[in-house]
Amino acid sequence: MQQEGHAIQGGNAIGGSARIAGSSVQAGEIHGGVHFHARSTAGALPRLPVPRQLLPVSPHFTDRKRDLAALDGLFARRPDDAVPLIVVSGPAGIGKTALVSRWLRTTAERFPDGQLYADLRGHAPDGPATPSEILGQFLRALGVGPVPAELGEQTALWRSVTVGLKVSVMLDNVFSAAQVRPLLPGGHHGLIAVTSRHRLTGLRADGALYHQLGLLDPAAAEEVLSRGVGADRVRSEATETRQLIALCGGLPLALCLASARLASRPRQPVRSLVEALTRQGRLAALAIEGESSVNHALDESYAVLAPEAARLYRRLALLPARGLDARTAAAACAVPLGEAERLLDVLVEANLIEDVGPDSYRFHDLVRLHAEEQGRSTERPEARAEVRRRACDWYLATATQAQRHLSPIQLTLRRTYAFPPEDLPFPFTDGAGALTWLETHRRDLLAAVRGAYEAGWDDTAWQLVDALWPLFHRLRYHDLWLEAHEIGLGAARRSGDRAAERQMLNSGAIGFGVAGRTDDAITWFTWSLQAAQEAGDARDEGQALHGIGSAHRQAGRFREAGAFLDRAIATWEAVGYPRGAALSRIVLGEMALESAATEWDGRRAAEYFERAHATLLAVDDPYDAARALAFHGRARAVEGAYAAGAAELGRALAVFEAAGATPWQARTLEMLARSAVEHADLPVARDCFARARDLYAMQSPSDARRMEDLLAAVATEPADPQDGTSEQPDRTSPNGN
Repeated sequence: MQQEGHAIQGGNAIGGSARIAGSSVQAGEIHGGVHFHARSTAGALPRLPVPRQLLPVSPHFTDRKRDLAALDGLFARRPDDAVPLIVVSGPAGIGKTALVSRWLRTTAERFPDGQLYADLRGHAPDGPATPSEILGQFLRALGVGPVPAELGEQTALWRSVTVGLKVSVMLDNVFSAAQVRPLLPGGHHGLIAVTSRHRLTGLRADGALYHQLGLLDPAAAEEVLSRGVGADRVRSEATETRQLIALCGGLPLALCLASARLASRPRQPVRSLVEALTRQGRLAALAIEGESSVNHALDESYAVLAPEAARLYRRLALLPARGLDARTAAAACAVPLGEAERLLDVLVEANLIEDVGPDSYRFHDLVRLHAEEQGRSTERPEARAEVRRRACDWYLATATQAQRHLSPIQLTLRRTYAFPPEDLPFPFTDGAGALTWLETHRRDLLAAVRGAYEAGWDDTAWQLVDALWPLFHRLRYHDLWLEAHEIGLGAARRSGDRAAERQMLNSGAIGFGVAGRTDDAITWFTWSLQAAQEAGDARDEGQALHGIGSAHRQAGRFREAGAFLDRAIATWEAVGYPRGAALSRIVLGEMALESAATEWDGRRAAEYFERAHATLLAVDDPYDAARALAFHGRARAVEGAYAAGAAELGRALAVFEAAGATPWQARTLEMLARSAVEHADLPVARDCFARARDLYAMQSPSDARRMEDLLAAVATEPADPQDGTSEQPDRTSPNGN
């Protein structure tokens, strides 16, 4: 086969920004067969697609040419040394989201690294979104995780990740400037576009450029109606159409709703709607932001719904969750899944809910308020309670099914349902799908926990928190973890279920430890210890003792940690729980290894790890067995057996790579690098420090900088890897899981 470095005449040209992924051949002539052999990717994490998260643009979007040109002009005026920040403000229903979504879609080629979107829920009843929540969403969309617990670290990581990226970010429904500032990316290659009902003048100090969105002019308003009901109908009733446009006041939301009502009644003249609106004076205040006038327009749209669609409309607004999907609608309203899907389509067509993705819907803020009012005035109190209870039971059943896929060993407590959702299929069939569902619905699940607790359904509240363990443990949304367990603890105590109380205390304490709040973790574990002792539950007592010891160790209090861990081992061995005793021995071995000053200290640490490794293999816990193996390899290297220790570290690393466990891959590589430095194996040290640095960069910028410093120190000569540092403590959950 003849190969050439450049395209030959007649073909093979690649230019511009084209990219080729996978195997390819560029050649002048090919003789014989060409074979490609794919490299195995077993155990590798799938590469995330470039995020393109912008909302779809409504088919009713029209005109706005001057506004689009104005946004182009603002972007052209962007500063050379900072990310352009453009704020689009205006009253509710004016079309801010649609305008910015449409404009950003025209700029997609300028931002090849992605277009991110977040709804900051500025006027949601449960309060605006926190910057920490949005940063976690954005970092994960870019393939970065786990996300640090503290907002300062999250902001630093976000700016570091985006410093060289060409990304646009749409922040929708912003309430205040304080929500925006932590979300500003690094570098100056991106774009931030903000929509808000407020002018957000506080962002002027951050270099913001502003565009105030006004009402549609009569010609554009007529185009909206023409697209909804047909140009012939508009022309045939021109006078009445102009009157309707005047009553709608150029507000896109009101125009779309009026159009939907007319479209649903093709034989009704426009005059009838004009007369109804004039007689009742329902749109008189549309020229300014006012919820009452929009509610009047919504009244008219609601009135033309078929009874079953109207029932779904008002009942969906009673749910604790903000996000909507067909299964939740079917469960809450006790209708078949197919019927729920059909009725959701009816509401989408009537512009009463928004279609924001595959099987994903939401209310406009003001539409939700209107639907809630209809629900309160139409549905009996017992019917309203049933709707909410059915939804909570669906969330509980689905989260429990996810737990069966992801961590069945943790599913030990009972589940009770008032309305078991027996006829609905679950939205996933495997662990990956289960975890995706948990993450996608995490805010709705927390809202269900809150709603169940407020309604006095205590068993449902704590059981739902218990079922969410895979979400907390694997994805580590710290704020959600802690709030859910505070509610779950209150529910368990109020219900008088002591086993549930201990479960909430233990898993909540782990959350405090993961978030770095060790004193709070110790407090919760101490409460758990007292409860376990009162109940005579020795296994739970061992868990609490292990948790207290791990938290003391995390805080650097080794003497206190050792005492509690020894008690945990004795307690667990007395009741025949070898896995727990092995996990405590790993922590004891870590402390011995971190304080090792002699080969004897290293040998003592190795004994802890060796015994723990054997036990964990015997109880079929390969992941924690790999943790013990990695530490044992490091201890062997400290003893002087570098080759044997490095081999064990390599075997442990392979397990973590297969499991996609990024934190433990980084830690194992760091231990390999330290061992290599101590034995003057500098090529291996440089390689492992560099790989650990790259992995740490996705979760801990401070650890990444530490690796960079160590890498620089061994660039030309051996360095003491303990200089200014110590073996980093395990930042996984204090119970060793």
